[in-house]
Amino acid sequence: MRTNTESSPAPSARLLELFDGHRLTPTQRRIAHALVRHAAEAPFLSSVEVAELAGVSQPSVTRFAVALGYDGYPALRKRLRDLGVGEPAAPPESPSEVVRNEHQQAVLAEIAHLRRLAELLADPEPIVRAARLLAASRPLPVLGLRAASAQARGFAYFAAKVHPDIRLLDEGGSMLADRIEQAAAAGASALLCFALPRYPRELMDALTVARDCGLTVLTVADSSFAPVAALSDLLLPAEVGTGLVFDTACAPMVLGRVLLQSMCDELPGAEARLESIEQSAAARGLFLD
Repeated sequence: MRTNTESSPAPSARLLELFDGHRLTPTQRRIAHALVRHAAEAPFLSSVEVAELAGVSQPSVTRFAVALGYDGYPALRKRLRDLGVGEPAAPPESPSEVVRNEHQQAVLAEIAHLRRLAELLADPEPIVRAARLLAASRPLPVLGLRAASAQARGFAYFAAKVHPDIRLLDEGGSMLADRIEQAAAAGASALLCFALPRYPRELMDALTVARDCGLTVLTVADSSFAPVAALSDLLLPAEVGTGLVFDTACAPMVLGRVLLQSMCDELPGAEARLESIEQSAAARGLFLD
């Protein structure tokens, strides 16, 4: 049961609920993603400002509003105000918080992503549901290609300490479909996917194979409007940072660890397995500390 402080969804969560269930084009998903990232200011932005944030044309913003069922962008903006999405920006608490360079901006952006992730996690139901599905899958394939391979590999490394059969799928190629089919034939019921931009075409092909094999696809992605959403039975969003030359992915990593924590709660004997691993590591002098 939620406490009183959790009864009202966060601004970004209310926006996600507003967009949920609509079939959006890739351009429209970019607009939706931009509004979610700037939830506090969204009700006060003009269509031109939204277009600049999303990197699209102003008419695209109008078409986006119409796709959501509104007469135009002003009607959508009014709806955002009625929902109480906007929140005044808090002033810096001290001079040390004033952004001075792009490196600080990147770090502060990641902090904002983690705060929004914390808001979404106020409702534990999606994480608990995902953990139960993953814990019950024998084997459990974990998929992540290119930019997302590190996330998949990290999850698989720790998950293998508590789950009896983890199968890491972090390389593409013609064998990928074979390995997904083999996992399904061995008894897998679910597949965990990490999807970060830019999305490889073969990732979409792999998820199609997984769905055709009857696997439940659970995806950690940078946005609820990512292309993989259409092929995911449950999508857990966690934003990536785009302020540096290469994207940063603190929030997806944390979300993966949260999912692992919840999965441990669903796996009988997880604590005993961890204790056994620790005893073996100590006996072999595996670590310096």
